[in-house]
Amino acid sequence: MTTGITGTQRFVLAMVCAVAVSTIYAIQPVLEKAGGDLGLGGGSLGWLVAAGQIGYFAGLVALVPLGDVVNRRKLIGAQLVLTAVGAGMVAVAPNGVVAFAGLVSAGVFAVVVQVTVAYAAAVSAPEERGRNIGAVTSGVVLGILGVRILAGVLGDTIGWRAVYALLALLCALLASIVRAALPADPRTGGAHYLRALASMARLVRTDRLFVTRGLIAFFLFASFGTLWSGLALPLGADPWNFGSTAISLFGFAGLAGALGAARAGRWADSSRAQTITGWSLTLLTASWLLIAQIEPTLWFLIMGIVLLDFAVQAVHVSSQHLLTTAHPTRASMVIGAYMSFYSLGSALGALTTAWAYSTWGWAASCLIGAVYSLAALLLWAATRSRLAARAEPVLAAH
Repeated sequence: MTTGITGTQRFVLAMVCAVAVSTIYAIQPVLEKAGGDLGLGGGSLGWLVAAGQIGYFAGLVALVPLGDVVNRRKLIGAQLVLTAVGAGMVAVAPNGVVAFAGLVSAGVFAVVVQVTVAYAAAVSAPEERGRNIGAVTSGVVLGILGVRILAGVLGDTIGWRAVYALLALLCALLASIVRAALPADPRTGGAHYLRALASMARLVRTDRLFVTRGLIAFFLFASFGTLWSGLALPLGADPWNFGSTAISLFGFAGLAGALGAARAGRWADSSRAQTITGWSLTLLTASWLLIAQIEPTLWFLIMGIVLLDFAVQAVHVSSQHLLTTAHPTRASMVIGAYMSFYSLGSALGALTTAWAYSTWGWAASCLIGAVYSLAALLLWAATRSRLAARAEPVLAAH
């Protein structure tokens, strides 16, 4: 029986999401500083950014199904402790290999975000479920933006390792708070772990809507990762030579774009999810024309960032709307599987943008980002008519 959660408990759950996701993104604004300290060349920097996403993908596949099997409150605490261990490894890493291992480890257990959202839904009273899920998931946006600023400031003052030491401490602290402050998981029993994995595999093999939306997410976040994983490289070089703090402030432009797409869910409610996807992917592709103009002014770059993040968030919300409507009884598993495409795409973007920049410069990185977004647009166009018959009537019925 659900008894609801208090405002304080909502805040704790949002902080779990914010701190956990921060361990994946904290490396981006201090990428050059970390690479130099760890003895990594320019072409290898992408692996530092990709490491967290690689780990996150593994966690989505192997660990998220555990949320349907074991006590979620205990699982959240355990995953936070293990995330703290991974972040601690990065903070004391003597070389790139240890840093990579720590980032992968932190990424694996950062999927505590998905478990936390499922837990919030389970303990919420029915009339508060949507509000609570929205409040908890807002922690993800807060973490992605906040850690860019925090890492930038610490990177310019104490050193880039300080942010990972702080994140390790916060994860450990939250683990103890979760156990003491949150209500018990109301379930009396869970699904079988192997059965949950089999259901995920069957979804990938047989569900055309899921596969199409997953592949769109793969290219979508490869394009997104190309920007955010590589932006610190040209901004830290001539003629700008910005420090970590200044680079981190560009995250506000991304936040403005993402928040601007808040109405995408309402548009999707009106059976326009497929249409939203098409024009948003078109806008995403066009945004790279602005992002590539990094000299002599940064205003074109800023406008491009706003448009890119608006488009990415609009497509992301529309995809989740379509998938949860098509699979209302197994929404957590479907979203977990869908997010695996997101993590792989983000990792690909991180790897290719660092390689392209070190070889040919920022224009090459932008070209690769545009190619990824164009691939998503062409995939949407090729499958739209075939999937519209399935997806849109279902949405209309709701």
